[in-house]
Amino acid sequence: MTLIEVLTAVAVTVVIMVAVSAFQYNVINYNRSTSVSLTNTQEAQALLKVMAKELRGSSPSENGSYPIAAAATSTLTFFSDIDADGFVDQVRYYLATTTLYRGIVKPTGSPLSYVQSNENKNIIATGIRNSSSTPIFKYFSGTYTGTSTPMTYPLNIPSIRLININITIDTDTKKSPIPRTFSTQATLRNLKDNI
Repeated sequence: MTLIEVLTAVAVTVVIMVAVSAFQYNVINYNRSTSVSLTNTQEAQALLKVMAKELRGSSPSENGSYPIAAAATSTLTFFSDIDADGFVDQVRYYLATTTLYRGIVKPTGSPLSYVQSNENKNIIATGIRNSSSTPIFKYFSGTYTGTSTPMTYPLNIPSIRLININITIDTDTKKSPIPRTFSTQATLRNLKDNI
C-alpha cells in the first residue's frame, strides 16, 4: 500500500467514527430529553391532582374562618381536611424563586386555633418557571362560563368559586426539553351557590 492509500483509509475511518459518535450523542441526548419530559409530565399531573383534590374539599376552618384565607398569583392559603382525620387543616401553597412549597398547619389547643409557627413545610415541586404573565393561580367567580376572564385584584375572596392552577416546569434551563405548562382547575364544592 502506498502512503496515499493509507492516508485515505485513515481519513475515511476518522469520518465514519465522527459520524457514528455524533449519531450516538444525538440518540443519548434525545433519550435524556424524552425521559426528563416524561418525568416532568408525570410529576406535574400527580401534583395538580393532589392540589385540585385539596381545593375541592376546602371548608370553613375549625375556628369558623372562611375557607379561603389568602389568595394571590403565586400563593394560596385555604382550609381543608387533607388527611381525613376529622380536623380541618390550614394549607398554604407558595412559590419561592423556582420551588413550590406546601405548608400545613394542624389545629391545636382549646378552642382549636392555627399556630403559624407550627407550619410543616414541604417542597412539592422544583424547576417552576411561572412568569408574571402565567400566574400559578387564577380565580373565577360563580359566573364563570368557561371563557370568562379571571377576577381582578384586589380580589373579593368570598366571591371565588373556581381556581385555575397553572404550573410551568423546566428543571434545567440549559438543556432540552423546553418549558411546559400544565393546568387544571378546581371548583370549590363546599362554596357552590348555584344549586
